[in-house]
Parts: sequence; structure tokens; C-alpha cells
Amino acid sequence: MKKYKVLLLIILVLGTLNSAFSQKPYRVGTTAANFLEIGFGSAGNAMGDAYVSVASDLSSIYWNPAGLSYMEQHEAQFIYQPWIADISTGFASVGLVFPRLGTFSIGLIFVDYGDDMEVTNLAMQDGTGEMFSANDFAVSLSYARRLANWFAFGASTKYISSKIWHSSASAFAVDLGVIVNTHFFSFTGKREDGMNIGMSISNYGTKMTYDGIDLLQPIDILPYEQGNFRDVAGKFSLQSWELPLIFRIGVSINPLIMGQHRLTLAADALHPNNNMESVNVGAQYKINLPTTGDFYLRTGYKALFMEKSEYGFSFGGGIVLRMMNNIGLKIDYAYRGIGILGKSHCYTVGVLF
Repeated sequence: MKKYKVLLLIILVLGTLNSAFSQKPYRVGTTAANFLEIGFGSAGNAMGDAYVSVASDLSSIYWNPAGLSYMEQHEAQFIYQPWIADISTGFASVGLVFPRLGTFSIGLIFVDYGDDMEVTNLAMQDGTGEMFSANDFAVSLSYARRLANWFAFGASTKYISSKIWHSSASAFAVDLGVIVNTHFFSFTGKREDGMNIGMSISNYGTKMTYDGIDLLQPIDILPYEQGNFRDVAGKFSLQSWELPLIFRIGVSINPLIMGQHRLTLAADALHPNNNMESVNVGAQYKINLPTTGDFYLRTGYKALFMEKSEYGFSFGGGIVLRMMNNIGLKIDYAYRGIGILGKSHCYTVGVLF
């Protein structure tokens, strides 16, 4: 019976991959808080964002909360990712592992849109002399547990906030994810070396509506009549915007396991609510350094089959250094090309304790 369930999951993956060839873009630019689509974590970015079935550290908070259940010890992680147009993004998180209960974590994504910018309007297009700034953040609380040695489940709840000058909006959302480990394509015969199937749904939550004193506007309700109140307090009523809902499903296999060497190949299919479907592919080569730690090389390609995508190849690497008293240090780096928008670098530092 278990084999039939796994086969059903594989068919679902293939069906989702096939849909990427037939769908056209729609609803582009119709969601708020789109910083939630950037991708956080050097390992995942270097693999072209093909990480939903590979995630196994604190960056799983973003990719697939079920991956938190594969953490073997407590961890703190810090990510800095300069983005396009002088935008700075980052991610900070802490995860605690309790073998009998599961893994609990908290994460913070923050976005700073740069130095203060000049306020302009139709009457004063060179600036009013005032300055404004904008920033976004999202706080997540996550929990994950391996319900069986082959099945992991994870969930996150998060509060999302966006602010520009004196106006702001907020929303609540949940992320859900699972990882299934199978015997398929296991070249060693061990389940842990077989194919992983990962699925996650991100940013399922309430809509965002901006509000604030910037929307106040005095109006004359009867401009052609004398004696009425000319400056009646008025206010713009803005539309509500959905969050960028993303459904990910992916597989990963290990075609090479030899001594201290392991090669992992991964592919993810994405179905967002604000664009067409696409496919991400990636590879990771791991070398275990006895008594020292692990060394990684990664590469990938993001947004295959997406029309007018500026994403392309990515690559990076990392190292995990094991020290005394069960302390470890993780350092990862990723480079991504974004076409005419330039390039992006992602730096990650983690501490295992």
C-alpha cells in the first residue's frame, strides 16, 4: 500500500511539471508583499531555488518548514542578501531541536528599500522638501516533526508588515510542508539515500490593505455651489491585495554516493497565484571531511519555461566546520544572475550548538 501511495505522489509531481509547459502568465503584479518571493538561504539560491525536497536546515523556514525536522542540533542562522536597486534584504532565525517533541524555530525576514527618498507631487515635481522611506518584514513561528522515519511535516505561522512613509499594511499567513523519503532510485538500497519528494504551500493568509494619514485628502463635495463646506475631510479607499501564494512540489535523488562523496540532483515545479508555472533545477556536490566537517559545491537554474524571466544560472558553495563541545560553524555563499536587473549575492553564516 505504501508503494502505491509513493507512486501516486510521483505521478502528481510529473503532472505538475507538465503543466509548466502549457500555462500562460496571468494576474502579474496583483499581489502585495512580493519580497516573500525572493528566496532566502544561500544553499537554496545556489541550487536555483530547487530546494523544497532538499531543505534540512534553518532556511527551511522559507523553503519548506518540514525540512526543520531533519536538523540534528540547535542552530542560529543569519543571512544578508543585497538585492536590486540598492535594496537590502536579510533573514535571521533560531531553531531548537527537542528529539521527543520536534523542532521549534523563529525567523525574521526584513527588507530595507534604501535611504530616504524625496517626496514629489504634480505641483512640486522637483520635490516638496520632505523625505520618505519604506520597509517590509515578516516574523515566522515554525514547528516540524518526523512522524515516521520516512515522513516529515512542518508548519509556520507568520505576521507580515509593509510600510511606506506614513501608510502601512499587515497580514497573517501560514506555510505548510511535507517531505517523503522513498526507496526509489536508492543506489545503496537504503531509504535515506533514495528519492525525496517535497511539497509546500507558502503565504496562505489574509489580504493586505494600506492605510495611514497619507491617504487623507480634503475635498469639496459641491464645487459649484456657494456656502458649503469647501474642505471636507476625505480619504482614499484602497483595494485589498492578496499575498503571493506559492505551491511548490519537487523531487531530489542521489545518483552518486561513494565514500565521502555525494551528488544530489533536484527539480521543483512552482505554481504561483501571480504568474505562470515554472521549473527550478539544481545540483549539490558534498564532500565529507573526516574530523573537520563538510564541503559543498552547488549550481542551478531558476524559472525554466517562464516567459520573460530574468533569472538564469546560479552557483555557490559552503562549508560546515565541526569544533569541540559539539559546536559547529556554517558558511555559505550564492551568486544569482538576474538578467538586465544585474546580479545578486547571498551570504549565510550559521552556528550549531
